[in-house]
Amino acid sequence: MQNQSKYHLSPLSDSISRAPQNTKITLSLKHPFSPLQATLHSLISNSPSPSNSLHHQTMPPDHGRLYFLLIVLVLTVTVKFPATSAAVELPKFREAPAFRNGRGCPRTAWSSLDQHSHYNPSIIHIAMTLDTTYLRGSIAGVFSVLQHSTCPENIVFHFIAASHHNRRPSDLLRHIITSTFPYLTFHLYHFDSNLVKGKISYSVRRALDQPLNYARIYLADLLPSGVRRIIYFDSDLIVVDDVAKLWNINLGRRVLGAPEYCHANFTNYFTPKFWSNAAFAASFKGRRACYFNTGVMVIDLWKWREGKYTEKLEHWMRVQKRCRIYELGSLPPFLLVFAGDVEGVEHRWNQHGLGGDNLEGLCRDLHPGPVSLLHWSGKGKPWLRLDSKRPCPLDSLWAPYDLYRHSSLFSDS
Repeated sequence: MQNQSKYHLSPLSDSISRAPQNTKITLSLKHPFSPLQATLHSLISNSPSPSNSLHHQTMPPDHGRLYFLLIVLVLTVTVKFPATSAAVELPKFREAPAFRNGRGCPRTAWSSLDQHSHYNPSIIHIAMTLDTTYLRGSIAGVFSVLQHSTCPENIVFHFIAASHHNRRPSDLLRHIITSTFPYLTFHLYHFDSNLVKGKISYSVRRALDQPLNYARIYLADLLPSGVRRIIYFDSDLIVVDDVAKLWNINLGRRVLGAPEYCHANFTNYFTPKFWSNAAFAASFKGRRACYFNTGVMVIDLWKWREGKYTEKLEHWMRVQKRCRIYELGSLPPFLLVFAGDVEGVEHRWNQHGLGGDNLEGLCRDLHPGPVSLLHWSGKGKPWLRLDSKRPCPLDSLWAPYDLYRHSSLFSDS
């Protein structure tokens, strides 16, 4: 398929006016003739009646410029170019202020090439995904973490972007991060979507089916082997407390820590086909399985690698392809592998569900209790609702962290 673009002939004025005399010009007209076009045709072809195209004719040398001026005034030519990849247009953001360490913060430095720096418990490692759809949310999330941190210079962000044959999109993402947060220490990783394309089955919401949504399963493979612990954050949340408090939780013998919600109806996260299969249902035998949201997790990557948890999650993804045992993207495999063996974290660290359900995205209230993190999981995203002038009440809490540079009719730039 070819892309079609319409161009007026005026950009060609120099080349046409300099064309040698008696140059043959061919124009293909895709639309019915107007009276003026018919007159022009008659002048050029010396024929009183228009046809579907202007055949090759010799242009009289003394009338070339006159004909050109008429062409500029009345004709639009359809020019066909070979199909090319569409230009990637990403939103623009204001530069964030520089956040500096408070008194008492240890001086640290981190480099992906320096294996010894990974062992420093004073350095907080946070992983997030970056893509064009959720970029505005990711930027707000980073901004919120830095603004409320006591030691913001000791935070290292690990951003994961989908890998493409053309690396330009990831280059643009890197430029956006460096221009928005000039003082941020971060590393950008390419996630190969082919790792999961054959393992993903459709879910209740298209956003849950995107390969990058499964990148959290591969953190232990993507990050340097010396990174022992990582906080994983979704791209639709803001942190309103010092993230060091979350970083310093004691995982004990467990691989993963997250807020648990044992009052939730656990059976709803799997299909009747799952529960009617004795072998599948027995997966939770001996465990007090509770729901937890995978948008906020603290993970011991060393224990993850030792226990081969990526392979365990991939196993359930393959089962899903064969048997259709759940409907909610990357969440159910985590429940199947970890539920009942999660180190509980205070609920304040994931006030989730603010985006409503996965179908309508209706407004919701906060859960009772203190708040350290607001999470717009669900269909409704605060930036979309704010832009549509139909925000939910809690979206106003997200707005102060929005660094998006809105276009204006009145601009100096």
